[in-house]
Amino acid sequence: MSDYAKALGAKLRGIRQQQGLSLHGVEQKSGGRWKAVVVGSYERGDRAVTVQKLAELADFYGVPVQELLPGGGAKGASDAPPRIVLDLERLGNLEEPAAAPLMRYTATIQAQRGDYNGRILSVRQDDLRTLAVIYDESPSVLAEKLISWGVLSAEAVSVVADPADEDELLGDLEDDYGLAESVG
Repeated sequence: MSDYAKALGAKLRGIRQQQGLSLHGVEQKSGGRWKAVVVGSYERGDRAVTVQKLAELADFYGVPVQELLPGGGAKGASDAPPRIVLDLERLGNLEEPAAAPLMRYTATIQAQRGDYNGRILSVRQDDLRTLAVIYDESPSVLAEKLISWGVLSAEAVSVVADPADEDELLGDLEDDYGLAESVG
């Protein structure tokens, strides 16, 4: 078995495990389309997987094909420990039009990290500050909104720290990104 086959198998196993599926769980969830023994042999690198089958597996797992390829996808999932956890299941069930920017932002983070478990997503405090700018709210007000939507636990409020002076945050953004305060 080649190193590439081993690496491909490791990627397949990683995505399956991120989604909380056993090999038998894959067979059950797919209605028998994907046999446990076949997926297991792909993951071990004992059986060659065709491009067509790889594309079908990617579709089944709900991930881009490049996430299954060795060397493809993001490596950032093991960076510094995140501190704020969003409930992606609740976010996906929201009928709140104002949640659209949050949905796009979380989808981007998932793609960058190669994290497709679909249940929760850990974000950093800086992510919440960025979202606060997008929503034109302070981080604490945005956190309260996310709690009211049910996508953020109430305990997260203690993690969310507003800057002592919000003008300082705006000044930093203006300096870093050439943003000017809008006059309305």
